[in-house]
Amino acid sequence: PRARASTPMASGSSVLAGLVGSIVSIITNDGRNIVGTLRGYDQTVNLILEESHERVYSRDAGVAQEVLGLFVVRGDNVAVVAEVDEEAEAKIDLKEVRGEP
Repeated sequence: PRARASTPMASGSSVLAGLVGSIVSIITNDGRNIVGTLRGYDQTVNLILEESHERVYSRDAGVAQEVLGLFVVRGDNVAVVAEVDEEAEAKIDLKEVRGEP
């Protein structure tokens, strides 16, 4: 399936409604990458994630995944929301991925 993406200012609620129950990747304004199941949102794009984790990138080691569990991302801190393609995700070895922290 093709990934759907949205910024909070563009048709936010209609796109988000279609993502409820899906695994999403959220990039925050400060560059954090939080992945989890979208369980809900409100009119200010506060996002509720279940079974979430933060991906922490490193130049020297693979991607660390810090468990967050049930997590709320404030709407004013959301830069990008995208649906995770679970099939493509399963093929990525995060231990081999390097990136700027």
